[in-house]
Amino acid sequence: MDRQSLKKAYIWVIITAASAAVVFSIFHFPTERLDLPLIALAVVTIAISSRLTIRIPRISGHISVSDTFFFLTILIYGGEAAVLLAAAEALCSSLRFSNKSIHIKPLTIAFNSAMMACSTFITFVVVRLGFGDITLLRHGQFSAQFVAALCVMALVQYGSNSFLAAIYTSLKVNESVWHTWAKYYLWASITYFAGASAAGLTAKMTDTAGFYALLATTPIVAIVYFTYRTYLRNIEVMAAAATAEAAAAHVEEAERHVAELNHYIAEQERIREQFSQIEKMSALGELASGVAHDFNNTLAGILGRAQLLLDTADANKIESGLNIIIKTAKDGANTVKRIQDFARQRRDHDFQLIDVRQLLLDVGEITRPRWKNRAEAANVHINLELECYGGLLIMGDGSELREVLVNLVFNAVDAMPQGGTLTMAAKKTADNVEISVRDTGTGMTEETRLRIFDPFFTTKDKLGMGLGLAVSYGIIRRHEGTVEVESQIGVGTTFRIRLPIPMCGATTNAANSLFSAGPGRVKSSQTRILVVDDEEYVRDLLRDILEKEGCEAIVAEGGRQALSLFDNGNFDAVFTDVGMPDMNGWELSRALRQRDSKIPVAIITGWGEAVGSHERQAAQVDWVVTKPFETPQIAEMAREVLRRRLARRRLEVAAVAA
Repeated sequence: MDRQSLKKAYIWVIITAASAAVVFSIFHFPTERLDLPLIALAVVTIAISSRLTIRIPRISGHISVSDTFFFLTILIYGGEAAVLLAAAEALCSSLRFSNKSIHIKPLTIAFNSAMMACSTFITFVVVRLGFGDITLLRHGQFSAQFVAALCVMALVQYGSNSFLAAIYTSLKVNESVWHTWAKYYLWASITYFAGASAAGLTAKMTDTAGFYALLATTPIVAIVYFTYRTYLRNIEVMAAAATAEAAAAHVEEAERHVAELNHYIAEQERIREQFSQIEKMSALGELASGVAHDFNNTLAGILGRAQLLLDTADANKIESGLNIIIKTAKDGANTVKRIQDFARQRRDHDFQLIDVRQLLLDVGEITRPRWKNRAEAANVHINLELECYGGLLIMGDGSELREVLVNLVFNAVDAMPQGGTLTMAAKKTADNVEISVRDTGTGMTEETRLRIFDPFFTTKDKLGMGLGLAVSYGIIRRHEGTVEVESQIGVGTTFRIRLPIPMCGATTNAANSLFSAGPGRVKSSQTRILVVDDEEYVRDLLRDILEKEGCEAIVAEGGRQALSLFDNGNFDAVFTDVGMPDMNGWELSRALRQRDSKIPVAIITGWGEAVGSHERQAAQVDWVVTKPFETPQIAEMAREVLRRRLARRRLEVAAVAA
């Protein structure tokens, strides 16, 4: 049975018992004791004393000083009269509270009346069993028996009344009976003993001075009541003040903890950023030796092949040698790009469409010195396998995703000290693209697997800082992706990164190349282009390419010279470098826009993809070309400049005709 059902059953048990007590009291009340003083006492008890109440702290209940008059009724008129008076007083008191302050259900009103009747009936039965007819004890002098009777009467009335109320409250608030009694009713004991003492004194006075002695003792009862009520109010005020003071102290301490936590979070973020760069540069240092080896080989191939061509008159050999130089130069450019892609700091927060297969190929080339060159130098053989079809696209920051995969590859290499197979794979699932890095290394325990993304946790002792995977986890979360790890001791480890599939519109737009294929070659003999670069061989190369396309190319060594030429000439476009001593390319572009907002501007830079999109937008440039560039790129740009010039002239002619 639940507590609600128990509470209702308990109420009906008390009402039934009280009904029996009331019926018993009616039939056994001596009619000769019914007189005018008893009626006056009943009126005072019901009309006045029931209004003098004290709220029970923390619950919606009250106690009154009517117990004093119940005790007085027991001493003068017997227990039967006291039971009837207690039932009537509790009934009227509950009705008054229900009408004025809170709504009390009829069943609860009946229960309150029944509880007072039961406790008063128990009190007078116990006193009669222990002391006989208690109305006889008030005659004569104070005796030990009379004092003992008063104590027993107060104790039984308090115990029975508070115990019956505590049972009801415990069922209501879902606490134990003992805890409820100690918490809500223990403090009320003083009112019963004070009431019994006042009733005993009044009973003795009525024995000698008549019933009018009751009127003389009424102020005493009122003084006791108001004194106790004031005491309780002071206690409540002090408790409220202490609570408020404790709450203020807790608020102050909480604010201090919040400030400390915010400082700790900010400090951790700063440390994470610093160690992220340290981790990246540490990996870059490891790459440097292998990259230097590859780049020296590239330069040797270009230098040697060019020297051979100087002494060769055979056209076929010259063409073959030039093709080799072109291929070798492209390989060298890819080597430099590996460093740029890996080491550069993030310049903006723009995500771009990324070819997953190309991403894996780039990572394979970036990490080649680690898993191939250095490993083979230590007689360790690691095979790299790529499992990825073309056409898989994701949105993200290519530099950051390369950093994540490079970290995973380095960890996989460290986990295969005796060699093995390293597999990088990618596939498309229902809602995302899954990229996995799998090794056949030593594996890790479950405890280690659960902690690998914790900052500063490392299994490499002093060789690691424990931030590589923590930083990688943050990057993946920034890309709205997830990462899972599977590992088994002696078998290997697999990292699975799942990234969202980009929207169809983004895929379509990104599929268009930077330079769209034009509708055939357009004659551009009238196009004038200003070429700006502080490197002479680059200026000359651009001029030769443009002149081959039929353009007139005017060269300048720096930004200030370029502005002077631009102000004194009529140019259709400007091709400029970024890093120049007197004025960089961005500053030059902004200065050109102030002079001509529609002039096509191309940035040709060795910084490559490290150029941020916000810089491009601020300077309002039309193209960004990475060095080393290819001749078809520059030729297509020249043709695009001509198309724009012709379109602008057609608009001008149409405007004049209109």
